[in-house]
Amino acid sequence: MRFGPLEEIVRQPGVSDVAVTPDGVVWVDRGSGMVRETSVRPFRSAQAVRDFAVRLCSQMNCRLDDASPIADGSSPEGIRVNAVIEPLVPQGAAICLRVQPRRAPGLEELAARGMMPVSWLPLLRGLVAGRANLLLAGPTGAGKTTLMRALLHECPATERVVTVEEVRELGDIGVGDHVALACREPNVEGAGGIGLSRLVRATLRMRPDRIVVGECRGSEVADLLRALGSGHRGGMTTIHASGVKGVGPRLIALGLLAGMEPRTVTMLAAQAFDAVIHVDRVGGARRVAAVGVLGERGGVLVGDTLAQLSGGSYVAADGRGWTSFVGRWTESSGDTGGSSQARQVVRMEGKGYGP
Repeated sequence: MRFGPLEEIVRQPGVSDVAVTPDGVVWVDRGSGMVRETSVRPFRSAQAVRDFAVRLCSQMNCRLDDASPIADGSSPEGIRVNAVIEPLVPQGAAICLRVQPRRAPGLEELAARGMMPVSWLPLLRGLVAGRANLLLAGPTGAGKTTLMRALLHECPATERVVTVEEVRELGDIGVGDHVALACREPNVEGAGGIGLSRLVRATLRMRPDRIVVGECRGSEVADLLRALGSGHRGGMTTIHASGVKGVGPRLIALGLLAGMEPRTVTMLAAQAFDAVIHVDRVGGARRVAAVGVLGERGGVLVGDTLAQLSGGSYVAADGRGWTSFVGRWTESSGDTGGSSQARQVVRMEGKGYGP
C-alpha cells in the first residue's frame, strides 16, 4: 500500500501515529505525543487533503464519499487508517494513521523501554503459560495492542490461536496455527456486512486453543463473555477504560448494548477474566499502570487493584492479594524465583504487610 507524501514518515522506526488535519498540517507521534512534523511540506489545500484521503481508502477497498463520509480500514501490513471528510469536518478531511512496528517488540524489549519492571516478566509469562483470560484496559494509544502482541508471542507454537478484529492490526503474532478474522463492511446496498459478534461466534467452531478479540467495544461483549465463561482459556481482549476500577462499569455499559442485564454481565465477567492489566501514558511513555482482578460484591461488578504505579514506583494496593496473585501465576511458568522477584518489586505501603 502506498502512502504518498507520508510514505517516508510511516516507514520510520519509532513512529506510532501520523495525522493530517483539515488545514493540511502533518502531525507525528514518536512515543512522546503528537508533534508537528516539519520534514514534510503541508498539503497545499483542503481539497488536496480530501483527495489524498479518498486515494488511501480506495487502496483498502473502503468507500469514502459524500454518502459515506467516514472510513476505517487497514493496510495489509496492519497500518490502521481512519478518515473523515467534510461536512463532518470544516473542510477537506482529517486523516489518522495508527502505525504498527514492522517487528513487534517482545516482553523483554517492552520492559527495557520501561513499560513494566523486568522482574514482572515471569508473572506475565506465567499468565500466558497458565492460560489466564486477560483483559487489557486503557485509553487510546496507551499500548494495549502492543502489549497484547508481545503476550501472544509467548504462546506455545503448538496452540491454535483465532484472532478477531474490526480492522487488522495485530499482524504476525509469531504463532504458526493462527487464524486472523476481520470484519467486513456492508456493500453500497447495505448488505453483506459481517460484524464482530458473528465472528466471535464463528471462532467457537474453529477448534481454538485461544480466542483473542482485538478490541471489545460493543455488543460482541456478550458473545465473548459466554465463550470465556464456558471453559475457553487463554483468551485476551482490550477495552477502553480509565483504570481497573473503571472496567466494571464499562463492561456493564457494553452489556446493555447487547441487551444483557447488569446482573448477568456481572456473573459472567467475574468468572470470565483472571486478570486486568491497565496501561496508560505516563509522562508521554507507555506504562503498565495497574494490575488487578474482577469480582462481584453485593451483585455489583467491581475491579480490585492489586498493584499500581504511584509516584514513579509500583506499590501494592492489596499486599496479600498481590502476593497470592503473583504466587499463583508465576508457578504456572515454573519460575518460582520469578515469583519472589515480582513480589519484591512492589513496595508494600500502609498495609502492615512486608514483602
